Amino acid sequence: MDIKLLNEEKDKATYLIKGIDTNLANSLRRTAQEVPTLAIDEVEFIKNDSALFDEIIAHRLGLLTLKTEKGILSRDECSCKGKGCSKCTSVLKLKAEGPRTVYASDIKGKDIIVYKKTPLLILTKGQELELNAYARIGIGKEHSKFSPALVYFRPLAQIDFSKECDLCNACVDACPLHLLSFQGKEVSVSDINSCDLCNACVDACNKKGKNAISIKPSKEDFVFVIESFGQLSVREIFTGICRIIEKHLKELDKKIAKVL
Repeated sequence: MDIKLLNEEKDKATYLIKGIDTNLANSLRRTAQEVPTLAIDEVEFIKNDSALFDEIIAHRLGLLTLKTEKGILSRDECSCKGKGCSKCTSVLKLKAEGPRTVYASDIKGKDIIVYKKTPLLILTKGQELELNAYARIGIGKEHSKFSPALVYFRPLAQIDFSKECDLCNACVDACPLHLLSFQGKEVSVSDINSCDLCNACVDACNKKGKNAISIKPSKEDFVFVIESFGQLSVREIFTGICRIIEKHLKELDKKIAKVL
């Protein structure tokens, strides 16, 4: 397996992974849901005069993106055995009085809320809201609020041009990503990693009555994309995926050794 970082932005990274098959690529994608993140898991309401039920507000709080700090333990790992302590639980407080719109920035406690301008609810005159929220570590397989990122992949495109090509420019004009261009008497691809196999160029060529271009998906090279929701950096997510895959493989080796 060979991994190359193609592009990295604040919350998005694109990798080229060579020498794997679709099964392993999909395993990497699915394993992202096992990377632990922090999310509000329990809400204690002290007062709620708003028009929303407690459950609705709790659900909205649970979907807030929280920065996952290093060192915080999961409930299974903590010595408190899941009761909740400073090692495994972050306590957040919210107290607001109407008339006003309550935002995520109104929540007090550790500065772990990523998108502070997120509106939570509207309080009218005389309405009050007071609550304590408890954030804990979890994984996306348990609940989607713990999901760290949108992870997807596509096979690397393999583009070939035949001798039938007469440089009619149809494929160049048809490409929606503008990846094709003329280099002398040949058509070249500026960025093969960005091709999404839409086949627009092939269709344009076929309409001209020719079969000069063909696109096939690679069976062993894949473009792998991670779009972080904000709890972790894309590098932390990718590193976490690799560590979890390695852990699963070691566990599998042990089980196989017992059988044999």
